[in-house]
Amino acid sequence: MSTGDDPDPATPARAWVFGDDIDTDQIIPSRFIVSSDPEEIAQHTFEDLRPEFSESVRAGEFVVGGENFGSGSSREQAPLSLLGAGVAGVVAQSFARIFFRNAINLGLPVLISPEAGRIRDGDEIHMELDTGTIVNHTRDERYEAEPLPEFLQSIVERGGLKPYTKAKLNEQ
Repeated sequence: MSTGDDPDPATPARAWVFGDDIDTDQIIPSRFIVSSDPEEIAQHTFEDLRPEFSESVRAGEFVVGGENFGSGSSREQAPLSLLGAGVAGVVAQSFARIFFRNAINLGLPVLISPEAGRIRDGDEIHMELDTGTIVNHTRDERYEAEPLPEFLQSIVERGGLKPYTKAKLNEQ
């Protein structure tokens, strides 16, 4: 696992592709939720599904899911573990609503794209959050996604809801 500076979703990096109905227990098994430290729980991200993930993922890489990514519990530790692993963003065909909102609240970029299934494991991609475009450099393709509304983009750009709220309060 590699962490460090905040990864930039606009920088091309490897895609880790997962299928449909990836639930929060598959992202971070509940037996490892003994901490809310992102780097600590990141060591167990996708441990049962892809044991090599936590050791092999590099800061700035992406997770790509199919339908209903992040279903299951409302635990914030699922997107938190992805942030701790240095994941730059998640693209999926659809998200469970609570995972989607938790990701935004924590500052993890997420895009919904019906074309996410065209991305293959190991492809080099990047996300353009303002336009909702995903660029696949490996296949020389562009996929459309629903861009985040401006206010949600602002939350993600500030690093999550807490830093966003703090900045807004300081502006007054």
